[in-house]
Amino acid sequence: QVQLVESGGGLVQAGNSLRLSCTNSGRTLSGYQLAWFRQAPGNDPEFLAAIHWKGFPYYADRVKGRFTIFRDNAAFTVYLQMNSLKPEDTAVYYCAGSAKWQKDYYRASSWNYWGQGTQVTVSS
Repeated sequence: QVQLVESGGGLVQAGNSLRLSCTNSGRTLSGYQLAWFRQAPGNDPEFLAAIHWKGFPYYADRVKGRFTIFRDNAAFTVYLQMNSLKPEDTAVYYCAGSAKWQKDYYRASSWNYWGQGTQVTVSS
């Protein structure tokens, strides 16, 4: 059973950093592929980053170099480190998971499990 829970969102000023966390309610995430999406009001979900269960990361061009996805299997957690935040990064951020890696990992429809989301607001 997979129940993803995000944390770490909040209000920050532009240029600052935030680290988001995603856990499986205390259960292991080992063997699962994981991803981060975000959704701003009126927009479709936007792919940000994904990580294979073996640890290989993949990024959207838009956040490459600013955002880093990494996982700590021992801590049952996947993280999204966000640096140099901009007001346009304001959105609800979601953690997503799947038991199987999909080639079209950048599509929201490729992911089976979703958290409830955590709000990130970046002020100018």
